[in-house]
Amino acid sequence: MKYELLVFDWDGTLLDSAGAIVRAIQAACLDLDLPPPSDRQARHVIGLGLVDAMRHAVPDLPAERYQDMVDRYRFHYLSGDHELSLFEGVPEMLASLKQAGHVLTVATGKSRAGLERALDHSGLRQYFQASRCADECHSKPHPQMLEELMAEFGMASAATIMIGDTSHDLLMARNAGVDGLAVTYGAHPHDHLLEHKPVACLHTVAELDQWLKTHG
Repeated sequence: MKYELLVFDWDGTLLDSAGAIVRAIQAACLDLDLPPPSDRQARHVIGLGLVDAMRHAVPDLPAERYQDMVDRYRFHYLSGDHELSLFEGVPEMLASLKQAGHVLTVATGKSRAGLERALDHSGLRQYFQASRCADECHSKPHPQMLEELMAEFGMASAATIMIGDTSHDLLMARNAGVDGLAVTYGAHPHDHLLEHKPVACLHTVAELDQWLKTHG
């Protein structure tokens, strides 16, 4: 197998949550009497650590109000996250990849508490052997998450691939010297992902599953 270590982003790659994240960012802005970002602006920050995301989505927000923004975002997102669903075919894909002997991991802009909650709600915990979150590592696109996962399993960069739906994922892969694999059904548009030269740009979970079986 070419890629032994498969590193998945979470939001927009495994979980259909991009729309909910956008709405939570916009609602948090309204709570604080701030002009909400457009859907495109809000989608662009998905995948970053929460403070970095708010800094980019609401550039006029004073630093002393970041925590207020984060608190309101979490309120709105957590009020409905139990209703979010996995993209069709995700559990079956992960089960097949694990059975084939791949090491499955997660690198996410979520906090540790947020990922633990998501793993429990989704039923996917059984498939992953390790994970890294934005509140315990540098935020994407810094390579720390990937570097730590490769070190944990003794994997070379050539045996590792980062799978995600944003330019932040692909830039992190490049910074870590590993291949990046893009999916277009999440937060960032196809053309934007192609600019970052992924090894492939796939449009459905079924395509992702087949690509990993063929090339992984």
